[in-house]
Amino acid sequence: MKTLLTTVLWLILFVLCWPLALLALVLWPVIWLLSIPLALLGIGVGAVLALVKSILFLPARLLGYRG
Repeated sequence: MKTLLTTVLWLILFVLCWPLALLALVLWPVIWLLSIPLALLGIGVGAVLALVKSILFLPARLLGYRG
């Protein structure tokens, strides 16, 4: 459904302003490639925060707390 909506919106943009639609079509893979490092950074930060959380809650788990 999301793909259909994206296609319809792109076709409307193509009808209204075809140079902008073609520019968006060409630049979309470049923007996607530039966003990959940011996604990896987000995954890394999430992992570090999960590690810190598990270290902070370790004493409670050792004492038998089941949360």
